Amino acid sequence: MNKGNEIIEELKTVLTGKTLDALVPPIVFIFANGLYGINWASILAICSAVLIGIARLVLRQTWKYAFGGLIGVSVAAGFSYIAGNAANYYIPKIIGSVSFIVAAGTSLIIKKPLAAWVSHLSRGWDLNWFWRSDVRPAYTEVTIFWTLFFALRLFIQLFLFLRGDVAGLFLVNTILSMPANVIVLVLSYIYGIWRLRSLGGPGVEEFEKDVEPPWKGQTRGF
Repeated sequence: MNKGNEIIEELKTVLTGKTLDALVPPIVFIFANGLYGINWASILAICSAVLIGIARLVLRQTWKYAFGGLIGVSVAAGFSYIAGNAANYYIPKIIGSVSFIVAAGTSLIIKKPLAAWVSHLSRGWDLNWFWRSDVRPAYTEVTIFWTLFFALRLFIQLFLFLRGDVAGLFLVNTILSMPANVIVLVLSYIYGIWRLRSLGGPGVEEFEKDVEPPWKGQTRGF
């Protein structure tokens, strides 16, 4: 299997959501707000999320992403409606960026990098492997990379939010969400595999089987 196909398969392990479910309600909100105001924008955005959920059920597809999108758009629309400010629709996104930075920063301080937890939860690998001195640095460095990315996103979000630039917030949150996340994950995977090999530690299977060195190291998966 070539490296390109390997990366695609690895991304499928992590990315399981439905982009449409998350993208349509904000688009509806932006256009409806420009045409009819915040009240109708909030109602139509929520209705669009409900319709997507119904469509998933009718097509017998998973509905949990649509349900998550409904909760998200309801909270976001609530912020906008209560404050009477369309830019407040993106307050949950800003809170999400802050929360990620805090979680990642805390994980680095306690030397249990967030990237390792994400890998553990998505793959089920033994946590003790991640904390080895010849494994953990790779996950620490990737977590630092993630933190810098989210800090940049937060800075742009706050700048546009304070200006009340709703269209700009929509564009930035769209570009810096799924498209940028895919790029970040690809770079993280490529760097992570290289870094694990350079550290010279055992692969997770070698660790679980208590194989004695010399080790082949981690050849796939991060």
